[in-house]
Amino acid sequence: MTFLTVENLKVQYQTQGKTIRAVDDVTFALEDKESIGIAGESACGKSTLGMAIMRAVQGGKIVSGDICMEDKSILEISEEQFAKTLRWKEISMIFQGAMNSLDPVFTVKQQFEEVLKTHDYKGDAKKTISESLSSVGLPLSILAKFPHELSGGMKQRLVIAMALILKPKFVIADEPTTALDVLVQAQIVSLLKKLKKAGMSLMIISHDLGVISEVADKLGIMYAGKIVEFGSLAEILSNPKHPYTQALLKSVPKMKGDANLITLKGDPPSLSDILTGCRFYERCPKAMDKCKKEPPKIKTESGYTLCWLYE
Repeated sequence: MTFLTVENLKVQYQTQGKTIRAVDDVTFALEDKESIGIAGESACGKSTLGMAIMRAVQGGKIVSGDICMEDKSILEISEEQFAKTLRWKEISMIFQGAMNSLDPVFTVKQQFEEVLKTHDYKGDAKKTISESLSSVGLPLSILAKFPHELSGGMKQRLVIAMALILKPKFVIADEPTTALDVLVQAQIVSLLKKLKKAGMSLMIISHDLGVISEVADKLGIMYAGKIVEFGSLAEILSNPKHPYTQALLKSVPKMKGDANLITLKGDPPSLSDILTGCRFYERCPKAMDKCKKEPPKIKTESGYTLCWLYE
C-alpha cells in the first residue's frame, strides 16, 4: 500500500521582487512503514520539502502539485481541518536546531502541556507526557527544568519526544544530529532506528549520508530544488546513476581512508534564476550539449534519475 505520495510539487518564495523556486517539480512515493532520506548540499530545498509536507512553509507557498497520505490529498483540505486532524496527530516534525524549537522562559512541562492544548488533546496528559519522555530515554525529573538546564543531547531528545507525543504515523526529522557530538549523534540515530522498528515512517533530512544509511529504506538526492535521483538506499549507494550523486558519494571519507576524495568546482545555480536544462550542467564532468535541455526522467531498478546519460 502506498503510504505517502509527493507528485510534481512546486514551492516558491517571493523576496525582493524575485521568485525563489525552492522545490521544483519533485515527485516520489513511499510504501507503508518505509522511510526516506533526503540528501543534498545547503539551500537545495530539503527543509522546504519537509515543511511543505507539514503545510508549514513560512513566507512561501505551494504553487502546484499534490501531497497524498494514504491516498487522500492533504492539500485539498482546509488549514483548519489539517491542523485539527493531521498535523502532529498523523504527521509531525523534528525541527532543525533543538534550542530554537524550545521556549527559554517556560519549563519542559509547560511546553508539553502547550503542545497538548494546541492540538486539543482530551486524554490523560500526565500519562501521555510520561510515556513520551520514556520513549526517548528521558527522566520525569526534567519536567521542572528550563531548556538552558539541559544538555544538547537532552534537548534534541526532548524535541523528538514532543514530536512523538500524539503518536503520529509519519515523522519528518530535519538535521536531527546537527551540532551534536559523536556520542550523542549515535544515541539519536539509535532512537530513530528504534522508532522505525516500531513501525513509524520517517523522513530524514540531512547532509550526513551515514545517518541516512542507518535509518532510510529509500533515498532522494536533491540539487537546486529538484530530486535528481530517487530509489532504494541500497541501489543508489552501490550503483549511483546521476553524476551529482556519484560526486556526493565520492566526497564522503571511508573508514579505511580514501585518497580519491573529490570536491566539485563552482557553485549551485541561484534558485531565483529561470533555469533551463540540467541544473548540474555547469559543474558536471560528463556534461554534453544536449544537457542544456531539460533532462528526461529515466526509470531505474527502484526509482528514477534525471539525466541525459541514460536516454
